[in-house]
Amino acid sequence: MSTLMSIFIIVLVVINVGGCLWLIAWTMNMNTDESDSDSTGHVWDGDLKEYNNPLPKWWLNTFYLSILFTVVYLVLYPGFGSFQGVLGWTQTGQYEEQVEATRERYASVYAAFTGIPLAELASNEDAIRLGRNTFMNNCASCHGSDGRGAKGFPNLTDGEWLHGGAPEVIYTTIANGRTGIMAPMGAVVGDAGADQIIDYLLADEGDTSEAVALGKQKFMTSGCIGCHGMDATGNQAVGAPSLRDGIYLHGGTREELRETIMNGRVNRMPAQLDLIGEDRVRLVTAYVLSLSQ
Repeated sequence: MSTLMSIFIIVLVVINVGGCLWLIAWTMNMNTDESDSDSTGHVWDGDLKEYNNPLPKWWLNTFYLSILFTVVYLVLYPGFGSFQGVLGWTQTGQYEEQVEATRERYASVYAAFTGIPLAELASNEDAIRLGRNTFMNNCASCHGSDGRGAKGFPNLTDGEWLHGGAPEVIYTTIANGRTGIMAPMGAVVGDAGADQIIDYLLADEGDTSEAVALGKQKFMTSGCIGCHGMDATGNQAVGAPSLRDGIYLHGGTREELRETIMNGRVNRMPAQLDLIGEDRVRLVTAYVLSLSQ
């Protein structure tokens, strides 16, 4: 917080607290004589007048207590500009304390799965249940509650993997994250070249038409094979997907494929190790493995 902002907040707090004190004191000292000059002018049933009398003192004293509470709070906790309070409380510290307490609480639960190979955990019902809970809280927003993904987010149930489906590889993906980049090829292939490549990608296997042959040639000579391979079946070493299995992360219509080829794509899988910890990464890995099996 800047010095100017701190001063502004301090002045604002002092004005508000001081104003409340003055208002309560003024209200408690109001004239309580029931003369016609103190009447609000409201009359009911001919002679029942409403006077501008103060609230009962016991009620107004509760407001003094609330102001006292405010002052004590501002002494103990942050709220008075950049003053942090004598207790040294921070929301970050509170969060970290609660996270650490939770980790200690569940340490014994996770300890039961320590040392068990990931492949074995994928068939352990307790591990899968815990992994599913963590998946729902941290992964379902992108991959869906059933793990089947969405446009731009991979399906985790079909056995097709960008970086490989071995247990250790899936663990690495979840723990460290991944960044996938499809370079824009519009300047290289042009509109006509993009259409030719799409003809090749969408053609049935064994199609020997001239359009497919031209598309394959354009695919081979435009740099596509550097990532996707000579036969367009992909390369897990660099996270390049197969283009011949009918599974397209960003959509498989001609328009969607054209957008991908011409303008490229960037996908990012966030690293989860620092967020959920080693134990839960292993359990999520086991759950994801169970989905694809």
